[in-house]
Amino acid sequence: MVLRCGGIDREAVETELQRVLVTLIDLSLIGKHARWNAAGPGLRSLHLELDELIDAWRDAADAVGERIAALGGFPDGRARTVAARSRLPALIPGQPPDGALVASLCVIVTEAVKFIRSRIRRIEGRDPATADLLHSVVATLETQLWMIGAQASDAHDEGRR
Repeated sequence: MVLRCGGIDREAVETELQRVLVTLIDLSLIGKHARWNAAGPGLRSLHLELDELIDAWRDAADAVGERIAALGGFPDGRARTVAARSRLPALIPGQPPDGALVASLCVIVTEAVKFIRSRIRRIEGRDPATADLLHSVVATLETQLWMIGAQASDAHDEGRR
């Protein structure tokens, strides 16, 4: 039996949203790990930028979790769930130079964008309101990716001096 809420296939939408929730929670944890392990001449600016990114990723996860709840579902953001289900690449280990850290973050955020876009395609026809929410998340991530990329350029230029 397909559960419907406001004429939408609630179960299918919740499944896709849960996958996005896991991705966003993992992204925020990756960001926190990166912030703790940042090193190099760009440390201060990277540290501050990561604070902003992490806040935005947590806000996005909160909005997705609330959407799941609004549809009558039960968002699952437990550490065990995130660890078992996230498909984001791992951040490079240790305390890499700031340029390498930024490059790794670019790869991870790019993968998050690709993943969320694939979820949008699965729900767009089922629930336009949820698709709009995810479009907003992707737009934010893409803007952040542009800014992170600028950090990578700065770190690369710094290394050539």
